[in-house]
Amino acid sequence: MKTQYYCAASLDGFIATEDDSLDWLFALGSLEESSYPAFIAEVGALAMGSATYEWMLRNADKVAVEAGSPWPYTQPAWVFTSRQLPLIPGADVRFVHGDVRGVHADMAAAAEGKNLWIVGGGALAAQFLSAGLLDELIVQVGSITLGAGKRLLPLRMPHPMRLTSAQQYGPGFAELRYEIGRSAA
Repeated sequence: MKTQYYCAASLDGFIATEDDSLDWLFALGSLEESSYPAFIAEVGALAMGSATYEWMLRNADKVAVEAGSPWPYTQPAWVFTSRQLPLIPGADVRFVHGDVRGVHADMAAAAEGKNLWIVGGGALAAQFLSAGLLDELIVQVGSITLGAGKRLLPLRMPHPMRLTSAQQYGPGFAELRYEIGRSAA
């Protein structure tokens, strides 16, 4: 079992615009033309921040057209939030707050040996990384710059990583995979 942060980012390191738009991302390619289908097959549980979950709420109709359902995941999901948020019908979601360590243990138990996916955002992934719980970063680097927005990993200290692979997907993406030593915390 690995804890992985799988995401897409602009060439200048942003995962979303300042107003949480992902329109730039969808213009660059399709999930089916990436490593996503193989990746998601190995995921047993996932975590996301409230901004990512709220994006799912706002875009439920678009998600349903693409995935066949407003909630595209069959795995249990932990959503980190300090606010009351509506539940997406049919979603196996647990709303949590606080330290990621305890939630990570609950996710690992639910995943039954499969991988854990930190969906986003960057601040949540940075918490898992800083706690020494992130094993791998998989980033689809898009052929676009945004100039500003939500950072891939808003960190205040360096964290060593080792590049394990680089692969092109279509004309719009390069996938970079990094191994993160648990000693990075």
